Amino acid sequence: MAIQLTEEQQMIRKMVREFAEAEIAPVAEKLWEGQAFPYDIWKKGGELGLAGFPYPEEVGGAGGDWLSFTIILEELARVDCAVANAFMANSSAASLINNYGSKKLKESYLPPILTGEQVGAIGLSEPNAGSDAANIQTTARLEGDEWVINGSKIFISNSDNDITGPVVVAAVTGKKPDGRNQISNFVIPNGVAGFTYGRKLNKIGWRASSTGELFFDQVRIPKDHLLGEEGKGLKQTLSTISTGRILIGAMALGIIQGSIDRSLQYMQERKTFGKPLTDYQSLQFALADMATNAHAARLMLYQVAMLKDEGKPFEQESSMAKLFSTEKAMEAAHQAIQLHGGYGIMSEYPVSRAFGDAKVLEIVEGTSEIQRLIISRRVIAGK
Repeated sequence: MAIQLTEEQQMIRKMVREFAEAEIAPVAEKLWEGQAFPYDIWKKGGELGLAGFPYPEEVGGAGGDWLSFTIILEELARVDCAVANAFMANSSAASLINNYGSKKLKESYLPPILTGEQVGAIGLSEPNAGSDAANIQTTARLEGDEWVINGSKIFISNSDNDITGPVVVAAVTGKKPDGRNQISNFVIPNGVAGFTYGRKLNKIGWRASSTGELFFDQVRIPKDHLLGEEGKGLKQTLSTISTGRILIGAMALGIIQGSIDRSLQYMQERKTFGKPLTDYQSLQFALADMATNAHAARLMLYQVAMLKDEGKPFEQESSMAKLFSTEKAMEAAHQAIQLHGGYGIMSEYPVSRAFGDAKVLEIVEGTSEIQRLIISRRVIAGK
């Protein structure tokens, strides 16, 4: 599949890169130290159309394509992955509402999170249900015209912010004939009675991306806040996660490219024994490896984004792209720290902060082990 960016896509890259350098880079360290959600950046990004880029204009989006959104996240993560994650996690909530919500739900909840007025979140993971999403314990029971929800969630991005809007929550609504949980998705407005936030979680990466716990105690929401059909929630979420893996891969690509750019700059400026670091062949080879991996990751991610834009199957390709990109991002972040020497382990240097971010990427939206499981099953099945 030939990959040739349009003039518009090249302009989008230029615009987002300039935005990231001007708005994110100067405050990235402060956001990391304070573990603060980037409200001003989020609002400005929303005004530029970044939050709702691949969504329909009639619900507040920009009507763009997923390849361009992949480029947007790549360029944001090149400067700061935590900021990029705010846009990625918001997109996960928006996708579920846009793909499975009624006209009323779309009109009510999409415009604020696609324009930067609010930020959306998705609540799937629980203390005993990470990769095994079907094992969730949160329940939803229909009483008259209302769903009553009880349970808790953990590791939820974009939660407990001043501008947190709708949260899409997965809950058990019954049992299937084989005894497994029947799972459905619901839109829960922020601030509804019984819906509270727990502690803010401290992470080794994504520190400027708020991550927390959610608690539901007899939360009542209207019957029509069910997304799509009852019992189809797991299928809906897994479909959305496949798209999320493209976006996680895009952020990993941003880390690889950022590691290259920072390492090259440092190597050109830093001298040892009277020579710049760029004169040492072993360090040149490190850059060569990072550049090769960036090129390969970019080809994989852009291809799978194009498959999604064309409406073609992309589940296996998204797992491959996520696996490759995140593992190579971890390698690049590690190498960038090594190239920076003692400075590399100081949090004031972006390479240090990117190291923790890269590790997070290997875990979220399915660990590397889960991706290998998905890929191997399809290979064995001959698909």
